[in-house]
Amino acid sequence: MKNILEIKNLKVNLKEENKQILKGINLEIKPGEVHALMGPNGAGKSTLAKVLFDHPSFELTDGRMIFDGREINALSTTERAQLGMFLAFQTPEELSGITVSSFLRSAYNALRKAHDPDFKEVRAFQFKKILEEKMAELKFNPEFADRYINEGFSGGEKKKAEILQLAVLEPKLAVLDEIDSGLDVDAMKLVSEGVNKLIKKGLSVLIVTHYQRILDYIKPDYVHVIIDGQIAETGGPELAKKLETEGFKLD
Repeated sequence: MKNILEIKNLKVNLKEENKQILKGINLEIKPGEVHALMGPNGAGKSTLAKVLFDHPSFELTDGRMIFDGREINALSTTERAQLGMFLAFQTPEELSGITVSSFLRSAYNALRKAHDPDFKEVRAFQFKKILEEKMAELKFNPEFADRYINEGFSGGEKKKAEILQLAVLEPKLAVLDEIDSGLDVDAMKLVSEGVNKLIKKGLSVLIVTHYQRILDYIKPDYVHVIIDGQIAETGGPELAKKLETEGFKLD
């Protein structure tokens, strides 16, 4: 089975400081696999997530990123999303005046148009049915669709909105950047349940997290520990348990 994502000897600098953050990252993810990336603050976890989506603060100085058989180094964020990549933010932005439903319909139509120039735009009444079905699957309140994107949302609601986007847009790979940040146990269970339903449908996932607790709900196939810009150790779910008790000081 071919990899959905390959990262080969990735080296990255923070432009503003001309400081090297990633120092030769190698990672392979196959379709349907769940990988967790853990490490202390400042190790490079979120940097990797941002670089995968062409964040302008970083400069790739060496290495290759290959998604679904295609090198993406030179592709824009939009082009990467069109290929089937998705980033769930640690702190999603508020978009006043734009409803969840309107935003998702625009994104849904844009993605399908990018793959098929003859695609006919799904109208509001048609998309409403699609969205209602996805919300029912995720056990989300239908009123959620009429609220402005993240405006007045609790931390849990913001993360739920991210998972709803995942469900509607149906990417091949989701990078979850500290999606457990700021969630209480009930919210974490609900968000995790939504992610797990999508994993069962074939979604590949890279979870970026500082804590082991989210991995009690979304079970990883592999856990990678990043220290000082390099992957220092890789193991199974038991590695996350070890880190929880022993910390990130690896032999």
